[in-house]
Amino acid sequence: MDKFDWQIIQALQKNGRLTNQEIGDLIGLSASQCSRRRQLLEQKGIILGYTARIQQQALGMEVTAMIHINLRTHEASSQQAFQELIEAEDNIQDAFSISGDADFILKVVAENLEQLSHFVTERLLTYSFIGHIKSYIVLKKIKEQNHFLLKSKSYNHHHVHSA
Repeated sequence: MDKFDWQIIQALQKNGRLTNQEIGDLIGLSASQCSRRRQLLEQKGIILGYTARIQQQALGMEVTAMIHINLRTHEASSQQAFQELIEAEDNIQDAFSISGDADFILKVVAENLEQLSHFVTERLLTYSFIGHIKSYIVLKKIKEQNHFLLKSKSYNHHHVHSA
């Protein structure tokens, strides 16, 4: 990847709706060059896709919780069952396997505390492979970032600004 690839990525992270012409105008390439580079970034799996960011409260999801989970055992069957659980549950937005006091951290959204409580007690706690759950209610989102900084400082002088 060269500086133009990084600049394309940076521009798309700020505004995924930019056309190849608009990106080209920002970074000094033709629309066809941007199109070719963008397609290669997609084919290589560097750009995974394009999506709209939605305000969760607008959809009635007023509560966010971070839930620490420990499995009873770490057998392959427990790991597989847990993977199937997190894939099947739409309330689980993110799931991370971690080191430390817990095996996993889940980011869970719910309409209200009652729905969250129901999700924990009637869904998560019903699985025999889950040993311990600890929930933390998010009081306020301080920062949310969905983009990455440029890899090399040598490219930082080419800042891309979206209109």
